[in-house]
Amino acid sequence: MASMAAFIAVIAPNSLPSISNPLRPQLPARLRLAPPPPVPFAVGKGRSTALRRAAAASCSLIQPDGGTLVDLVAREGPAREALRRDAARCPQIKLSRIDLEWLHVLSEGWASPLCGFMREAEFLQTLHFNCLRLGDGSIVNMSVPIVLAIDDAQKRAIGDRRRIALVDARDKPVAILSDIEIYKHNKEERIARTWGTTAPGLPYVEEAITNAGNWLIGGDLEVIERIKYNDGLDKYRLSPAELREEFSRRNADAVFAFQLRNPVHNGHALLMTDTRRRLLEMGYKNPILLLHPLGGYTKADDVPLHWRMKQHEKVLEDGVLNPETTVVAIFPSPMHYAGPTEVQWHAKSRINAGANFYIVGRDPAGMSHPIEKRDLYDADHGKKVLSMAPGLERLNILPFKVAAYDKKQKKMAFFDPSRHQDFLFISGTKMRTLAKNRENPPDGFMCPGGWDVLVEYYDSVAPQGANKFREAVPA
Repeated sequence: MASMAAFIAVIAPNSLPSISNPLRPQLPARLRLAPPPPVPFAVGKGRSTALRRAAAASCSLIQPDGGTLVDLVAREGPAREALRRDAARCPQIKLSRIDLEWLHVLSEGWASPLCGFMREAEFLQTLHFNCLRLGDGSIVNMSVPIVLAIDDAQKRAIGDRRRIALVDARDKPVAILSDIEIYKHNKEERIARTWGTTAPGLPYVEEAITNAGNWLIGGDLEVIERIKYNDGLDKYRLSPAELREEFSRRNADAVFAFQLRNPVHNGHALLMTDTRRRLLEMGYKNPILLLHPLGGYTKADDVPLHWRMKQHEKVLEDGVLNPETTVVAIFPSPMHYAGPTEVQWHAKSRINAGANFYIVGRDPAGMSHPIEKRDLYDADHGKKVLSMAPGLERLNILPFKVAAYDKKQKKMAFFDPSRHQDFLFISGTKMRTLAKNRENPPDGFMCPGGWDVLVEYYDSVAPQGANKFREAVPA
């Protein structure tokens, strides 16, 4: 996969276009929403610096898609207990780990205005248009299908019932899905439209689609109680509502989100601190960074979430990032590795959490081709797609220079092509190999505490005696 070197920040202003067509079919009631309330400004391409500064001075948190943040979790008390009793009387569908992660995403409003697993109309719009059209004619971006698969036996067991209970791996009811619709799960079409290929070896496909049922079931969700994993990390799983509350508590007038599924090195930190500097120059008074590692399913060779969070804690402890201007939280979504299609989902969901800036890297959500020796996606297509994506027309892109290790200054710096011989590009593969070999990277590449965590992780997964044999470090 291409190294994460060049980054851009995406500003999400606060308006959506309204496009109507009387020939279009009516959408499910849950998407027939009132338009978002008017907002005082929008920052876009071509605006003067003075206008941007004036806009910054009056900034408030961006409105969620659809104007209202969805919350599908039952309130504690009689309503929750009634829902629990109701679930005990319904036919049950057991959720996989990834299904539960998607239920978590839906329950807290990350996919607002979506209120449940997709029915067919929503699925087809997502698959073919990367957006959903609301009842008022406006559109919101939705690029990744959020669906629940069932098999033939489960379909027969449901019969003509309109409500089913969803249970976790321990058969504990976690939600009710009502006003359900069952439709065909065309796996080949879903895979081709989401990944742009049906080549074997796509991690999410093998994990969640290939052996899934041949039917999809959609409907409205009522979640009994908040999803917890009891893994010591729940304190980091802040909902969009909680993040918005935290940003308001800190008097943020801008929020810039940085998603990652890798350990933080000083090149990442340089880009994040430089983003904040640029926001201050634009006239914002207190920009807050949302450091937002992906916490759902990831492929087997990614560093597990527990170790990544431990590494991120060290980054803040060592002062690489300022805790006063940084919020660290976990984004509960599973990872598709679907490149430009998926990066739209990553950007859209952070708008719902209150972020109006989004930092996106080279080859975002990308991976190596599962068969051929090349990247699956063009490294620049993610940022280009974000600037054109339906429902994300508000996005404004601020390009950054490439970050690399400056051998003369002995730190991560922006690449200067006039002295290219002074720079070293440290790929993810090289970083992992150094850690596996218990070798230190160049001084200034990563904070010592963070590097120690990475070495500790690779030690923990190394076969007994493997440290006797060192891997060749890529050039």
